[in-house]
Amino acid sequence: MKIAIALICGIVFALGLGISGMTLPTVVLGFLDFFGDWNPALMFVMGPAVLIYLVAWRLRRGRKSPFGATLPAKAIHKQDARLYAGATLFGIGWGIAGVCPGPAVTNLARPSEFTLAFMAAMLVGIALSFLVKSRKSAAMNTA
Repeated sequence: MKIAIALICGIVFALGLGISGMTLPTVVLGFLDFFGDWNPALMFVMGPAVLIYLVAWRLRRGRKSPFGATLPAKAIHKQDARLYAGATLFGIGWGIAGVCPGPAVTNLARPSEFTLAFMAAMLVGIALSFLVKSRKSAAMNTA
């Protein structure tokens, strides 16, 4: 059941990305070009999404999920330098490429050289992240 729900949510997400134009780097870059030829269209996609999420989180916080998990009553992750560094790198990458992981995975249904190069770079970045993290853990365990 959980897999079916995840599949349906993924399909709805991919359709939303496609319909809104968020899978097109030119549309995303146009949204980020505040001082040039700015395209505000994605504001009407992201704005309602953020608002719906905030309301849903407030209503569901601390209650049992209909799918069996309990949502945390408060944030479980601390805000530290790693969080801010990661968010900054994500934002810079999004601004340079005009695409982030969700739309990139969606674009694999119609792959291009750009999408394949982006996915390869993303996977290398993830692998490097795990490598650095495991080396830090090993160094801490030997100290």
